[in-house]
Amino acid sequence: MTKQCAAPDFSDEEVSSQAAPPPLRASDAREAAADFVAGLNPAPSARAVQNLVLLSSELVTNAIRYAGGVTALSFGADQRALHVRVVDPSPTQPQCRAPDLTGRTGGFGWPMVLQLASNVTVHRHGSRGKTILATLTR
Repeated sequence: MTKQCAAPDFSDEEVSSQAAPPPLRASDAREAAADFVAGLNPAPSARAVQNLVLLSSELVTNAIRYAGGVTALSFGADQRALHVRVVDPSPTQPQCRAPDLTGRTGGFGWPMVLQLASNVTVHRHGSRGKTILATLTR
């Protein structure tokens, strides 16, 4: 059910990449994603932009909430795809869990990431954390 394997480097075909300061809030990630796509030519579709902003927000929210924060955030793009990479200090794999319909404990973010992205990879760095790379069609 999950899309997980080793996270590759951005492709050799990548036409643009940008590291952003590690965000302290999901809103910082949304702003960084919007800034990144604003500089792309040709511009991605409006849907791809919305999905990248949402993916960035969810990945950063999960890293802050469950993994001790974000140690790196970067974006990439090639002719076919947009990428967001989030690095956190926890080696624990993301888990799907039953959503809490009362809104108290969440459970919606990781399934949403897996639904929106065309590919999600998780690469563990031993006890030093992990990198999550989400790719979506441009």
